[in-house]
Amino acid sequence: MDTLKKDFFIFSGTAHPELSKKIAKYLGVELGKIKIEKFPDGEIFVQFLESIRGGDVFIIQPTCYPSNNNIMELLIMLDAAKRASAERVTVAIPYYGYARQDRKDKPRVPITSKLLADLLTSAGADRILAMDLHADQIVGFFDIPVDHLYAAPVFVQYLKKRMGKNAVVVAPDSGSVKMAQRYSSSLNAGLAVIAKRRTNAVSVESSHLVGDVEGKTCLIIDDLTSTSGTLISAEKLLKKQGAKKIIAAISHCLLTELGVNRLLESDIEELVTTDSVPPCPFDCSKIKTLSVAPIFGESIKKIHIGGSLSTLFDKDDN
Repeated sequence: MDTLKKDFFIFSGTAHPELSKKIAKYLGVELGKIKIEKFPDGEIFVQFLESIRGGDVFIIQPTCYPSNNNIMELLIMLDAAKRASAERVTVAIPYYGYARQDRKDKPRVPITSKLLADLLTSAGADRILAMDLHADQIVGFFDIPVDHLYAAPVFVQYLKKRMGKNAVVVAPDSGSVKMAQRYSSSLNAGLAVIAKRRTNAVSVESSHLVGDVEGKTCLIIDDLTSTSGTLISAEKLLKKQGAKKIIAAISHCLLTELGVNRLLESDIEELVTTDSVPPCPFDCSKIKTLSVAPIFGESIKKIHIGGSLSTLFDKDDN
């Protein structure tokens, strides 16, 4: 049976309540009652306002800006849920923060995404539900089950109408090649790869392009963007190589004011993204947002009833 049981509870943190409401609506339930407040000194207080003893609890909280506050709030929610005798607590993290710190690429630096995984597990998470992690290896940072979902089914349906036949999917750096390959296959499009060099935290140089983009519609695909540095660097190289039209598809849109200004001044016609994080606070007519609430809603339902999530792991719309 695909019906929710009486012991099902779904709660939202304060990071992105709009997405949580959409997920609850998809499931046909109300969000659980919870109090989340701050003391005058900034400390966070959490109290579940209904009994969750023996329950199957789901907490929705992307760890986006302000990352540290949202992470701490999530950890406190987890601790409160376990101390309230919840049978199982699954954390749905539409956007997993600190994911870019996934390896020790310099001397004397942390692997913060592994630290966050340890903190979530220690706080009481029994299962993690995430989408388009920055690196697949992050799944291995956890000693608990992790269901890694993809936004591709949502993107592909929309992009097939926008791309046309003469299209190329572009990986703006080596880290996004696998992602670009999946979209290339789903969209029946060509594939191009750009080599980039990061000059500082907000600037990138794209130096080489492998693939034919002349006269074609190009789709730059990546998991996240904040300052648009990688996108704009790729866009400039693509235009130089004769690209006819450029679109970008980004799973997690974390754009700053600098990033929005760069996007508006660029030749990128549209940036397609998801609602995994709250809407961009700066006006930008080029942003098109698609909802991932149905994907998370269906995943939560299948986890609760013990169903298979394999079809939701499909990286295309087949």
